Amino acid sequence: MPVLLQVDFPFSGPWGDEMSIALKGLAESIAQEPGLIWKIWTENTATHEAGGIYLFADRASAEAYLAMHTARLKGFGVPQVNGKLFDVNTELSAIDRAPL
Repeated sequence: MPVLLQVDFPFSGPWGDEMSIALKGLAESIAQEPGLIWKIWTENTATHEAGGIYLFADRASAEAYLAMHTARLKGFGVPQVNGKLFDVNTELSAIDRAPL
């Protein structure tokens, strides 16, 4: 069963195109994570937050990634990482055109 991971954390930038350039290597690394189906990168300049919405093939992959990514972000100096895991109801999600 697919698992959705929601992550957010305080972030002071860069934003937009500058973020895309600065974090391209990180995005390429994340794309290689075991069990990752896709990630949507999120950013909110008004609240100085960034993060992502991830879809993993299974809970074990999502949990392993969250633990690793939390440690990585804290190593970058991020003081607080919020992560939530959700099971995906694929039947209802398909009705609403989820990219599963």
